[in-house]
Amino acid sequence: MTYQPPRRSDGTLQQTRRKEPWPEGRIFRILSIDGGGIKGVFSASYLAEIERRFLGEQSIAGYFDMITGTSTGGIIALALGAGMTARQAANIYTERGSSIFPKGNGIFDFPRWLWHPKHDQSVLKGELLKVFGDRLLDDTTTRLVIPSFEGRYGEPYIYKTPHHPDYKKDRHAKVAHVALHTSAAPVYYRGVENDGHIMFDGGIWANNPIMNAVVDALACYDLPRENIRVLSIGTGDEALGLDKGVVEAGLLRWVFPGLGKAPMIFRAAAKAQSHNALGQAFLLVGKQNVIRIDPPESENPIGLDDVGRATKELPSLAHSHAEATGHYINQIFLGDTADRFKKCELS
Repeated sequence: MTYQPPRRSDGTLQQTRRKEPWPEGRIFRILSIDGGGIKGVFSASYLAEIERRFLGEQSIAGYFDMITGTSTGGIIALALGAGMTARQAANIYTERGSSIFPKGNGIFDFPRWLWHPKHDQSVLKGELLKVFGDRLLDDTTTRLVIPSFEGRYGEPYIYKTPHHPDYKKDRHAKVAHVALHTSAAPVYYRGVENDGHIMFDGGIWANNPIMNAVVDALACYDLPRENIRVLSIGTGDEALGLDKGVVEAGLLRWVFPGLGKAPMIFRAAAKAQSHNALGQAFLLVGKQNVIRIDPPESENPIGLDDVGRATKELPSLAHSHAEATGHYINQIFLGDTADRFKKCELS
């Protein structure tokens, strides 16, 4: 008989959580990092520039009470939670990007891509193991919320550090494996087998994970929602107005990817999800309490695996955004360090 793993949702405690105490008047600071493949160069480089300007190259992770990230944002979040600086996270892309996303033969690769994932996942896995080694989620020093997607049952799957007594399932998960699970983007990589589950990129449902963190903070801690501050970092939206040709299109335009692009339906869904998540966060905690850093929309967006353009264009763009917004980020988020969270003990 083939082993059938339990659903993730079978063990989820789906009721109001007992709220842990939070110091009265203390602000709860969240860092949220979107998915976007190699465009994570922007997110990591922006944070690295903030570290350089205001923190003497120290890790920015120590100034946030919770970090959430999806896909490439999940890799950055895990790196920060594991004690790395944003500069070290950025180096993952600049030093290993061409190995993770090797340049192919353009149009000659297209027929194979129609039937198989574009890239070799074993390379990504190997590089993540080099970066994170045997570290466990239990070893991290910042509360983490990392979305993934479980394909066997078609359910959201969120990895969390043990920052609440209800969160005990994931503490012994390897950081490298969590990074692989959150970034296994369909079309680009195959799903990852994990004890009978099949793990895919969290961007399928939460490419912008801001609401995962906001809801988790409000569910777990006794704090007023107006005391939450969020720094949300995107990787640049595509200018995705749907012309008549797309509106009236069938399978070919909506599902089959253009050369070097994810399918239109994925791109449209990711953009809509991000805007919806931001709008919900604005309603819950106040728009004035959410700072969104995002490259401008582009008619010629960088591909999720276009290492050449990403490493050439995005560090300077991140520098410009840090120049424009850095002092405000310093004022809102970097006044004092966050308290190290107390891991909940196993009962």
